[in-house]
Amino acid sequence: MTSRAGNPDTLADIELRSLLDNNASTGFVMISGAGSGKTTSIIKALDHLRKTRGPYLRQRAKKIACITYTEVAVGEIWGDVGNDPLFHVSTIHSFLWAAIKPFQTDIASWVDRRVDQKIADIEGKIAAFTNRTQEKTRVKAVADIERYREQKLKIVSVDRFTYGVGSDYQKGILGHDDVIMLSTELIRSQPLIATVVGQRFPFVFVDESQDTAPDVVESLKAISEALGSKFCLGFIGDPMQKIYTTGAGAIEPLPGWKRIEKPENFRCPVAVLNVINNIRAGGDGLTQTGGKTEVVGEERKPVQGTAKLLVVPKDDRSRRLAAARQWLADQHADPLWLSDEPEADVKVLVIAHRMAASRLGFGDLYGAFRDKTSEGLKDGFDDGSHWSIQPFLKFLMPLVLANGVGDQFEVMNLLRRFAPSLQREYARANAIPMILKDLDARVKALAEAYGATSTIAVFEALKLLRDGMMFRLDDRILTAMAEYNQAVPPTDSGDAAALQMLLHTPMKELWGYRTYIEEQSPFETHQGVKGAEFSRVLTVLDDEEGSHNQFSYGKLFGITPPSNTDLTNLREGNETTFDRTRRLLYVCCSRAGKDLAVVFFADDPAAAHVAIAGLGLFPAEDVHNLTAF
Repeated sequence: MTSRAGNPDTLADIELRSLLDNNASTGFVMISGAGSGKTTSIIKALDHLRKTRGPYLRQRAKKIACITYTEVAVGEIWGDVGNDPLFHVSTIHSFLWAAIKPFQTDIASWVDRRVDQKIADIEGKIAAFTNRTQEKTRVKAVADIERYREQKLKIVSVDRFTYGVGSDYQKGILGHDDVIMLSTELIRSQPLIATVVGQRFPFVFVDESQDTAPDVVESLKAISEALGSKFCLGFIGDPMQKIYTTGAGAIEPLPGWKRIEKPENFRCPVAVLNVINNIRAGGDGLTQTGGKTEVVGEERKPVQGTAKLLVVPKDDRSRRLAAARQWLADQHADPLWLSDEPEADVKVLVIAHRMAASRLGFGDLYGAFRDKTSEGLKDGFDDGSHWSIQPFLKFLMPLVLANGVGDQFEVMNLLRRFAPSLQREYARANAIPMILKDLDARVKALAEAYGATSTIAVFEALKLLRDGMMFRLDDRILTAMAEYNQAVPPTDSGDAAALQMLLHTPMKELWGYRTYIEEQSPFETHQGVKGAEFSRVLTVLDDEEGSHNQFSYGKLFGITPPSNTDLTNLREGNETTFDRTRRLLYVCCSRAGKDLAVVFFADDPAAAHVAIAGLGLFPAEDVHNLTAF
């Protein structure tokens, strides 16, 4: 274990340890605010279980599962637990697949039903077609049905199903969406499966529980209800940091569960802590305590920090943002506010990717994925997880970069992991030396043609991956490629049009997107920054940049009047625009480890200044109108 396991205990750590020692305990929900050391509490709990339950669990080949939201968090926790095989640390998809993959007969039955459902869905659409439906749409629907019927005939001969990036049923590959639907359905509908999973993983901790899908939460609760005190389920998170529309938010405890609060904040200085407590007061009301400290002489003292809100006009966003950074540099006598270098530790948080997209050269791609598309497509694009861009972020770009620096080990590692031509079922019937020679030539061609300045369309890159058996493309990508028309870029909107726009996009735009999504620029979205910490945080609030109605800082500040939908949701106790926006502002402001600045773009800066100063979120003397600056 690392030193975090030996960190001083908080009251929450003591409560959790006591609960884990109680054989009658069935579960808990820990509310852990921003900067509270949530991961430290998880590490300490895992360490305690290793010491107290480890020998018993090892003898019986049982594991303690820790599920978290991102691969980065998985790596962080793995490092802390010393890669001990007693623990299963993974993302939710990987955990569910590890839990469900032994049930191959049930998986095969589910896949068969899944294909039947896809066919039935398409037949229902065909029945609803009118005479005005385009012939191209009819032909595609009929072709899709035929394709699924062919798959249905082939899946009966699949020996074993596996988990991959994209689904390919006839080859026994299940994608991300399939794994969630399959596992949650089987666990909830078959008590025997729930029992077996719980017996294999008698302790399950779910990190970032507020962003876990409700179906996943309910399936894990089903295991708890099936096993009782033989299974301990813990949800660790913060409802105030729920930023994805698909997340469960606050987890309702089952009977007998314990609720644990961890109100400490070890990240934010006094000025920022006061602001985030003011923001949170309108939400769940949890008051965070403590704050960041530093040793001065021989005494540990609170870090004061700064927190300012700057109101600026909307006339020239780029110039106004630059002027705000200059004002901050002057006010704090801190030139690092002007730096975009990583060493400056300045992060500019924007409501959506649009501002960063324009500066980094992927504005058209951003518009295609964000304007008039589904929430799933938007969220997947925002965090880089959408299946349509996985071939680039996971394979093509790392391959080009590795080849560029002569890292042949990494090149081969990527090919072994992703190239179908190197998989067992194909390689058996072909000479490996010939396959490697062919792949080597294709890698060189890929690196030469599709680097960071390439103007060649994405379609051509995907075609090379497909035809060269370098990467197994998702069926949905293959369908979009079959409909691709080089001479006719899409002019409409929606998810299907976004995929066609992706195929028409020059590769250099995707490289700009990668620069942003990999956090190699000073920009980050409000949503994408959760869990991070920076010395200087500049949060940009601009409702027009968002191009959606999920969030509205104008409404939160009382400047923009609420809509009828807002008022209805408020009356009926449903989640509102105010709730979502308050949570997002809390997440952004709680990233600051030294200085916080919030820039609000206003139609009427003078009126906005008065309204915001009167709210009391920031001290009135720290709310400034920079119209004349």
